[in-house]
Amino acid sequence: MNRAPYAADPAASRGREFPEDRDGTRGPRSEFQRDRDRIIHSIAFRRLRSKTQVFVAPDGDHYRTRLTHSIEVAQIGRVIARELGLDEDLTEALCLGHDIGHPPFGHAGETALEEAMVHAGGYDHNAQGIRMLARLESNYPDHPGLNLTWETLEGLAKHNGPVSAANWALSDIDAAYPLELGQWPSLEAQVAAVADDIAYDNHDIDDGLRAGFLSLDDLMEIDFLADQFRAVEKRFPHISRDKQLRELVRSQIGLMVNDVLEHTRKNIVGLDTVQQVREAGKQLAGFSPDMADRERMLKKFMYQRLYYHPEQLQTAERARDVIARLFVAYQQDPTTMPDDWLERLPDTDPEKSRHIADFIAGMTDRFAIDQCTRIYGRAPQGLSNV
Repeated sequence: MNRAPYAADPAASRGREFPEDRDGTRGPRSEFQRDRDRIIHSIAFRRLRSKTQVFVAPDGDHYRTRLTHSIEVAQIGRVIARELGLDEDLTEALCLGHDIGHPPFGHAGETALEEAMVHAGGYDHNAQGIRMLARLESNYPDHPGLNLTWETLEGLAKHNGPVSAANWALSDIDAAYPLELGQWPSLEAQVAAVADDIAYDNHDIDDGLRAGFLSLDDLMEIDFLADQFRAVEKRFPHISRDKQLRELVRSQIGLMVNDVLEHTRKNIVGLDTVQQVREAGKQLAGFSPDMADRERMLKKFMYQRLYYHPEQLQTAERARDVIARLFVAYQQDPTTMPDDWLERLPDTDPEKSRHIADFIAGMTDRFAIDQCTRIYGRAPQGLSNV
């Protein structure tokens, strides 16, 4: 590849937290390729296939999950990285790993864990994702976690920008392996963040339309979407309305990607090293001011019409209750936990609560429902609204 001077270079990686002896089995992969593959092969990544993206426990197979969303983010991220001369493998690893820490039921589950963990340092899905990958996954004989490179851990910690107040989970990792939390991350991490925005802004529209929570009339209330749709109608006047709407989503993704490329290229003129990226003091990879305004408008629209739809809120409250009840059950009677988790349960807080939160955070939607049914004797109702 034609690596830009401001790109992360696996040959110049700052290394890994723990020394490794692979006994000549490393093979031809770069350090960042190995990180990507470790994430893909992790149990935590596989569990994303049954974790909520927008709709909780959907009956249909066509709705996105955390896994399909992560794959779509990685596809967008790689395209942008390739065009900018960045390291595609690091970008892909960050895209694939960015949602690892999400508990079951999406933001409803996270809210429940935040409330349950107030006395024990709180809960944050981004910090929990790093904890899962750096400490809880146990695939290797000579170290805890996946032992990812410094650049991958840094990107996961700071892909949304510098961290001014790290919670206990991120602080623990940073204390053991300092990640320079006050600086901006690599361009690869910044690209992963904006690829996430592009993916869920547009693909959530697609799912909302499929579920009937959004309509064309809703979308036409936003001027720039209305302009895009009229352009699609003009280009494809004879295809079905459904296909026109799918094309609208695709064209909107293309517009956003091209905007990010143009704006980022302007920001990185004159940069010669990845360290200059970290010391720039601002986000370099992202939307232009005009597109950023549009994107904020789109997010506001999606919250009003989809994420905060009355049916969505009702389902989210039922899902939040499942997680809250599980936490209480494990606190009051730890023997309801599986033996392998029970054996490692600390005796006192905050460690006890953190261990319980680790267990719940790793659950899939389906497993959380099964556990709640087993403990309380009846299945939670109303957990799917599509």
